[in-house]
Amino acid sequence: MAWSQDEERMLLQIERHLIDEDPRLAARLESFNERVQRKENGRRRREVRKDRGRSFGHLRRSTVIIVFSWLLIATLIATLFILVLRHEAAVAFSL
Repeated sequence: MAWSQDEERMLLQIERHLIDEDPRLAARLESFNERVQRKENGRRRREVRKDRGRSFGHLRRSTVIIVFSWLLIATLIATLFILVLRHEAAVAFSL
């Protein structure tokens, strides 16, 4: 609900008087308002990220590491298997 022009004008007058009477308090309140606003913006960003569907480009870092590790292990096992088969074939051929 929007404020009326009279209410806005009264609030601005109160704000000016408070700033004139106690500038340190005004600075502290301004700092507090900025921190609250940054925190709210951070929450909104996290909620937007959660709402997005997980596509391949948005995988977690740990998931990428696990997939890469499994691919590396599978490659090493396949390489060892090929080396064993070649060695057995070489031994059988030399007999």
